[in-house]
Formats: sequence, C-alpha cells, structure tokens
Amino acid sequence: MNLPKASRLQFTPDLNICRILNGMWQVSGGHGSINPQAAIEMMFKYLDAGFTTWDLADHYGPAEDFIGEFRCEVIDTRGKDALSQVQALTKWVPRPGKMTKKLVEENIDISLRRMNVESLDLMQFHWWEYQDKNYLDALKYLAELQTEGKIKHLGLTNFDTEHLKIITEAGIKIVSNQVQFSLIDRRPEVNMVEFCQQHDIKLFTYGTLCGGLLSEKYLGKPEPRGFDVLTTASLKKYKNMIDGWGSWQLFQELLAILKEIANKHGVSISNVAVRYILDQPTVAGVIVGARLGASEHIEDNAKVFSFSLDADDRDRINAVSRQSRDLYQLIGDCGDEYRR
Repeated sequence: MNLPKASRLQFTPDLNICRILNGMWQVSGGHGSINPQAAIEMMFKYLDAGFTTWDLADHYGPAEDFIGEFRCEVIDTRGKDALSQVQALTKWVPRPGKMTKKLVEENIDISLRRMNVESLDLMQFHWWEYQDKNYLDALKYLAELQTEGKIKHLGLTNFDTEHLKIITEAGIKIVSNQVQFSLIDRRPEVNMVEFCQQHDIKLFTYGTLCGGLLSEKYLGKPEPRGFDVLTTASLKKYKNMIDGWGSWQLFQELLAILKEIANKHGVSISNVAVRYILDQPTVAGVIVGARLGASEHIEDNAKVFSFSLDADDRDRINAVSRQSRDLYQLIGDCGDEYRR
C-alpha cells in the first residue's frame, strides 16, 4: 500500500510527517494487554503502509521502549538509512515543582536512551498546574537542550490559549500543541485555532474518533453503559465527553449523517470524522490509536486520503453540531478538563 502525497506534511524544514499519526497511548494500559513481539511486528506493517509517524510519551507504559526496539530492528533488517522514514514524537509530563537544568536534562536523557535516538524529533511538554509557574523554567531548559542538539523541536500538550500566549511571549519557540479536537469536542475553534494561525503553531489532535465511538459499530445501537460495555479507558473517557456534548439520541443523529456522507464517498464514518478535522486550519495531523498486535485499521485509515468533503457535507455535519451543548462553556479551553 502506498499512501498518496497528500498524506504527508512538511511539518518543519527537517521533519516530514504522515498526517495520520499512530497513537501509542493504547499500549499504556487500560486497553488490554500488548504482546511486545507482536507490537514490533505490527509497527513494521504501519511503516510499510506509509504510516511512519508515532505519537507517544514517557508515561505511556513501554511506548518509548517499543520505539527503541523498533529502531534497532529497522537497522538490523533494513540498514541505518531506513531510520529516516521513522518519526517519533514523544512527551515529557513531569510533576509540578522546582525545575533545574539537571532535572530536565536527566529526564530527556531517559527518553533518548529508551528510544535509541541521539535527538528527539519533537518533545511535547505537558504541565498539570498553571498556578505553579515553574513550567516556564522547564521550557527554558528544554529550549537550551534544543540548542545543544538533544531536541529538534519543542511542542506542547494540552495547553490552553492563554498559557500558550504566555509561553510565546516569553520568547520560547513552540511548533505545535496537542489538543482534543473532534466533531464532538470543537473547543479549539473558539480561540486556539486563531492564535495558532497567527503564530505559525500547528495542532496535533487526539480524541478525534472518540475512542472508536465515532464509527459504524455504535450506529443504531442502545446507549452503552457500565464497565462491561465501555471496556477501554478511551471509551469511558469519550462517552463522558459525549454526555456533556448532548444526548445519545443527538449522537445517533450525527452518526446517521456521517454514515450517509461516508456512503456517498465510499468510505467509513471514522474516515469522515478524521477528514473533517484534518481539513481544519492549523491541524498538522490527527492521532489515531494503534492497539499494536491487538487490532489494526491500516486499510481503513488509508481511505482518509482518498476523498474530500464538499460544502454540503460540512453543512450537514455543522447542522447537527449546532444542536449540541457548548463544551467551551461547560469545560473551558483546550486541556482545562485536566486542571479542574
């Protein structure tokens, strides 16, 4: 399988990425057990299909270790030059508190060792408490490590517009912010997108498929309740998000419209949901969970690049969205759900 040219983005002058990123949160626990050998074998299938870009974090269980082992096997089987085809975007999520250059560097060095890289393609920084201003010190030291070559690019995860502005005004060059963005959660459209457009910052989006709820599997089905039905951490999380957005009945109306649009283009509901977000300003890529060795949707994901949504498609989707509650009013800006 060869993905079309439209599947790629020159994210930075030295980093070309696939616009559908393989999300590794699903190897962190809460999504079932993962067989390491099967996971690495599946990573080769993603790579060969053109899905070359991985999103991970220091706290996603063995995710960084998987990348390190995968890189070793790529070298062993295909040669060192083949590593240029692999992009791995990780995160550092420290506990708030005093930040020193030594502490920051020690943590970055851990990621470098686990991932078997000399320099991190993108370090996406997350901070739990805005009241603790030490995040600015952490970012300052990360920027120093970038100058020293340990980090190629610096991004953020789940920062709101206000604090993204503070960081930008502090003179720290940020290339991306990772936020929740879907047909259910459209909070980035309120402030984040405009600010990012003004400052040449890209968005990586997660939750775009609501843990799989935005799919044919839930069309026409009774409302899922309880742990025996909502079997993964993602399903529990995004069912709560849908409850805030509107009723299960309204969600069914959205799925029905998406199914009609999907049938029109010969694709799936998930494809339409991803395509809509990919088309939004400043969105560099959508992160789709990869349950390595457990399930894969490589062929279906590839269809995202086979069609375009027209004005009528978007109007029909937006008509349903206008009937929903305003999540920005209910929750706040991007990432605020993590800082209540």
